Amino acid sequence: MPILGIMASQISGKLWQPDGAYDSLATVTVGATAVASIEFAGIPNTYKHLQLRMLVRTSRASSNGDYAVMRFNGISTTASYYSQHYLYGNGTSAVAGADGTFTGIYIERLAAASQTSGVFGVSIIDILDYTDISKNKVIRNFNGLEDNSGTTNSRVTLGSGMLLSTPAINSITFTSGTGSNFTEYSQFSLYGVR
Repeated sequence: MPILGIMASQISGKLWQPDGAYDSLATVTVGATAVASIEFAGIPNTYKHLQLRMLVRTSRASSNGDYAVMRFNGISTTASYYSQHYLYGNGTSAVAGADGTFTGIYIERLAAASQTSGVFGVSIIDILDYTDISKNKVIRNFNGLEDNSGTTNSRVTLGSGMLLSTPAINSITFTSGTGSNFTEYSQFSLYGVR
C-alpha cells in the first residue's frame, strides 16, 4: 500500500485546487505619517466571500487599547444600520453581549500608544456573500491583543455583525472608534475568497 506522499508524487497534470482559495486584492500599510481612516474601494464582485486580515496599532493614549469601526459602502456615520454580538475573554473573565443598532461594526481589541511598544492587535474578518442583494450582509470576526504586560488589557474576541441593508458591498472603510489615528506599520489586507 503506497503512502500518501508517494501517491501524490505520481499525479501528472494540474493538481486539484479546493474551492475557497484566497486571492490578494489589496494591502495598505501605514507609513510614518499616521492616518485617520483606511478605505478599500472598487471591490470586484467576482468572489463568493471577502476576508480582511489586520495588524493594527493606534495613537490613542490609553493602556486599555482601542477599537476600529468598520462600515460598508459609506453607510452610515449618523444612522443605525449595523448590529453585532461578541464574546471575549482576558484570561481572568469572559463577557458576552449584543449591541443593538450602531453606526458601524466594532472590531476589538487594537493596541494603543500607551501599551507595550511594538505590540499590535490582530484581526481576521470574514464578510459572507458580499454580493448577494437578497439578504443583509453578515460578518464574523476573530480578534486578539496580547500586550505582555500581565494585565487584563490583553483580550481575545469572537464576534459577528450585520449590515442591516442588502446592497452588494463595493467599499469598506475603517476608522478608530475613539477618533485616534492608525499608526506606522499598521497593515490592512483584503482577500477575495473563491
